[in-house]
Amino acid sequence: MSFILKDENAVFYECGYSCDNEIFISHAEKNFFITDARYGIEAAEIIKNAEIIISNDINESAKELIKKLDISRLELNPHDFSLADFKSLSDELGGIFDFKPNFSQIKRMIKSKDEIEILKTAAKHGADGFKRVCEFVKSSLDKGVSECELNYEVANILKNKGEFGLSFEPITALNANAAKAHALPTKNTLKNGDLLLFDAGIKYRRYCSDRTRTFEVGTNSQVSKEQNFKNSKRDEIYHIVLEAQQMAIKAVRAGVRACDIDKAARDFIAKAGYGEAFFHSTGHGVGLDIHELPRISPKSEEIIKPGMVFSIEPGIYLQGEFGVRIEDVVVATENGCEIL
Repeated sequence: MSFILKDENAVFYECGYSCDNEIFISHAEKNFFITDARYGIEAAEIIKNAEIIISNDINESAKELIKKLDISRLELNPHDFSLADFKSLSDELGGIFDFKPNFSQIKRMIKSKDEIEILKTAAKHGADGFKRVCEFVKSSLDKGVSECELNYEVANILKNKGEFGLSFEPITALNANAAKAHALPTKNTLKNGDLLLFDAGIKYRRYCSDRTRTFEVGTNSQVSKEQNFKNSKRDEIYHIVLEAQQMAIKAVRAGVRACDIDKAARDFIAKAGYGEAFFHSTGHGVGLDIHELPRISPKSEEIIKPGMVFSIEPGIYLQGEFGVRIEDVVVATENGCEIL
């Protein structure tokens, strides 16, 4: 299979290096990494399985290489290239491109043993970061710390003095703001007794962690899944979501459909009377990208296989009141799954 890539994580998977100006071509068991001089030295130091081509115009160099290699068919992910870049490539090359949406993510869907170990380490470092964040939250009670300030501090805590990157911008949502599944931080200030929905992850060796915890802010706050809320409605909703997550996790094993994992959580929440308040999928693949395949959604017919890594994250969101989400990343096995 001959293919062309531009996405950074897809390229990293193929050669162990990527940058923000690159094209990777694989043909006849030979690989070519095209970039500009800014990245030439580092690329040469890291990449061992591809010829490095330094160019002032990577699209032109890619076209010249394709012509030189006399490639007749080339797989391309249409999500990978802008319209301008694709037009630049295709104007002189005719119809040699086969559109294969997400072919790199499909290739990466089943993780190797080495990848799973990296993901486990990422999850451990992410969990350690959550504990440090919780301690910061407890030390910030009634000091006028806003969600915006909390969000800023959380990002720095998770990065651990530059040791890690972030999987995505953290979500630090208090009370009614937590009813927005991907809430933006506000100027609302952190107070004793607040509900905090905290969703974040770190990158370790380019691989992502992802976790969500919802807890009540106080001197005894903790980020475990064992929570007891003073407010009875919060406590009820929290334990419905927790049970739904546990049911979905129990549904994971090789051979089941992804939609059936989603159904286990969704049906339980609907039976409790909150079906309309769970409006996103139960999970998504996690790896080099924070959102990969498989999708754990009502429409996903993907058959789960050992080595697939994905989140399980049901939630209930009550507009104007609060929201609860609980998330862990699991790796599927023959007979079940392991929480990372």
